[in-house]
Amino acid sequence: MDVLLRDYLPIVIFLGLAIALGLVFIFAALIIAVRNPDPEKVSAYECGFNAFDDARMKFDVRFYLVSILFIIFDLEIAFLFPWAVAFKDLSMTGFWSMMVFLGVLTVGFAYEWKKGALEWA
Repeated sequence: MDVLLRDYLPIVIFLGLAIALGLVFIFAALIIAVRNPDPEKVSAYECGFNAFDDARMKFDVRFYLVSILFIIFDLEIAFLFPWAVAFKDLSMTGFWSMMVFLGVLTVGFAYEWKKGALEWA
């Protein structure tokens, strides 16, 4: 029992502190928070429609197209960083495979631009 207590006591203390700190933050927010939202705070933000409308209403799909494009190019960066770090160890095959990847993304971006997916008007 002594070994078990010695091994797990730091974890129990850490979990207790984490739960206590989380509860302190939650209750502090409930006590201190201002509860008078102005029209600017409840206005449409990034998604293009009001926050408290009917969930079955029609909405503009262009926002979601732009967000998908953002995710695609964000993933491109996620692939570029490890490639750049390991660039010295790669052969020409690694270089050209990344060029093909970037070429496909560039062609897709040009297609989206030509089709007007990035136009808001």
